[in-house]
Amino acid sequence: CAKRNIDVEYFFQHLIEEFHRPLSNPVLIFSLILFIILMAPVILKRINIPSIIGLIISGVIIGPNALNIIEKSSAVELFSTIGLLYIMFIAGLELDMNDFLKNRHKSIWFGFFTFIIPITIGYPICKYFLGYDESASFLTASMFATHTLVAYPLISKIGVAKNQAVAVTVGGTILTDTAVLIILALVIGSEDGGLNNILLARLGISLLIFGLIMFLVIPPFARWFFNRLESEHYSHYIFVLSIVFFAAFLSQVAGVEPIIGAFAAGLALNRLIPHSSALMNRIEFIGNALFIPFFLISVGMIVDIRVLLTGPTAWIVAGALTLTALFSKWIAAFVTQKIFKFSGHQRQLIFGLSSAHAAATLAIILVGFQEGILDENILNGTIILILITCIVASFAAESAAKSLITSSKNELSREDVQYELVSEHILISAEEDEVIDKLLNLAILIKNKKSAQPVSVLSVIPFDEEAEINIIKEKRRIASRLSMAAASETRINYVSTIDQNIGSGIARTSREVMANLVLLPWPGPSSLLDKFMINKIESVVNYTDKSIFVVDLVQPLLYHTRMILVIPPMGEVENGFVQWVNKMLLLARELNLKVVCFSHKAALDALVKIESYLGYHTSIQYIEFTDWEDFLIISRDVREKDLLVCISARKGSVSHSSILDSIPGKLEKHFNNSKIVVYPQQYSNLKLYDNYLDINAEPISKGIKTLNKLKKGLDGILKKGG
Repeated sequence: CAKRNIDVEYFFQHLIEEFHRPLSNPVLIFSLILFIILMAPVILKRINIPSIIGLIISGVIIGPNALNIIEKSSAVELFSTIGLLYIMFIAGLELDMNDFLKNRHKSIWFGFFTFIIPITIGYPICKYFLGYDESASFLTASMFATHTLVAYPLISKIGVAKNQAVAVTVGGTILTDTAVLIILALVIGSEDGGLNNILLARLGISLLIFGLIMFLVIPPFARWFFNRLESEHYSHYIFVLSIVFFAAFLSQVAGVEPIIGAFAAGLALNRLIPHSSALMNRIEFIGNALFIPFFLISVGMIVDIRVLLTGPTAWIVAGALTLTALFSKWIAAFVTQKIFKFSGHQRQLIFGLSSAHAAATLAIILVGFQEGILDENILNGTIILILITCIVASFAAESAAKSLITSSKNELSREDVQYELVSEHILISAEEDEVIDKLLNLAILIKNKKSAQPVSVLSVIPFDEEAEINIIKEKRRIASRLSMAAASETRINYVSTIDQNIGSGIARTSREVMANLVLLPWPGPSSLLDKFMINKIESVVNYTDKSIFVVDLVQPLLYHTRMILVIPPMGEVENGFVQWVNKMLLLARELNLKVVCFSHKAALDALVKIESYLGYHTSIQYIEFTDWEDFLIISRDVREKDLLVCISARKGSVSHSSILDSIPGKLEKHFNNSKIVVYPQQYSNLKLYDNYLDINAEPISKGIKTLNKLKKGLDGILKKGG
């Protein structure tokens, strides 16, 4: 008994020693960081905090200057360095060289303006107002010239990615980021041995040799390797990673920072790695899942939050940096607008795209801090700058993109409608037998009879040891349900796939079979954990650009007498407007339903125009509706036999508003009718700069809208109190 007590006491003593701060067990350290990378984006997305800020804050909390759970060890430094190089490599890899060449003259001028103006404004402020020396002032001022296209995925989703102002801004990124990285090399070199002609000559020659190797030797060698080992896909990734670190080493030998080598490696391999290839997917996946978040956490570990509490100096520095960064980028956008005669909306779009500071800014400031050129006030001020500029940039870009969409005078033609309806492929998510029958009935009614594509029924099988057996069982179960559809002379295609997650399986398969309409069953009640995790509906909506119908048929379709159609403001300018209007009007014709439309006048006009092109002769009643802050009051006009169709929108799209968030749950609470929630087809979200998952414009814009709503509520309370 005494021996057992000694063993238990030893166990608990050993356990306590393992958790003694700072942690020393590398396995425990790695597990903790992986847990932070896993949970921080999921939780923070729900409270509208960008993931990049959440990861940095996590690093601050666990770092040596706060709770001291983890200290900066060699292993942490290694992963942090890899993450920094990875950011710069992907930045070079995903730049669209074709867009740059097409608009190269305007891009060169914009790159010059957005480079020279921030430095011209920033240097005297850093030197004379903040009191830093020449090197620190010049390096900080060059940081103002960088920008990260954080808002690009947002404006691409809205549908203005092909606007000339966007192409000019993206092209200018190449020039300004490259110039700033060269300045970084000069500043670091001057600190090490003084800036003189010998240093400049040595740097010029070494950079020339480095450039020849990277752009004349590496590309043909990489092309030979990819062709020679075409089937060795994992070897391709290892080869690319080897090139990145070899380039980083060569740049260090040449006398410049390793991040320049990583950026050059991205440019050198740019045309050899297609953006939609499996290799690109592996590069982005590993970087976004591990290396880049590790780097962001390590940045937070450097920050000493106590500096902000020592006095007003740190806050003055942060305020000066942020205001200078935003003002100088706005001036650059204004000058570009005047010279190239862009519109005011295009100027705002350029400002929104070029005013966010993230990846390159962190890289430059971190190198300057590690070299002892910049102090903690600059480092902490830069973290605040990143947060504020990303919020401002996302808000400005979203507003400008929506204004460009609504101000355009593109008239909808009969040819446009016919083009949209040439071919379609409907995909149904297979659930319970009763649900499959209802979804198949709906699909048969709304399917374009001229389309040669089948209706595909998908089963997502969980990945486990019995997955293959379960596929056979599921196929037998579904086969009996598909015989009903065969009687309608509708071709049915059964598809099964294996995936850990149902939502991701549906999203992936919808792309594989090239479906353009996905029918999903209504979600069940959500638990407390579900409120913090991405559910099946959100997963499919977020990761596809297909039209999605979320269907809850409480009564048989023939039971209904009216269709209540609710269209949000600007819903008529969404890319998938023609498609869903055709489906709903076709359904109304098949069921002989009267359509009652709650919308703005513009949406009704577009709806009537499409109806006239289609020739369905549908009876449409219009009720002008403007109270979208409380649109659920339409329940007073909804009858028992009405089919309620609510048009929603993906976050970041032109017609999205916060009231549309979690709309199936809101409708479930207020309506007992049959319901369909429509997420219109979205513009394809190009992969350019999607690697910056550290900042997502959706929670930023949602947070801004939440603040505006809170402000309106407070104003109402104050007015009542008065």
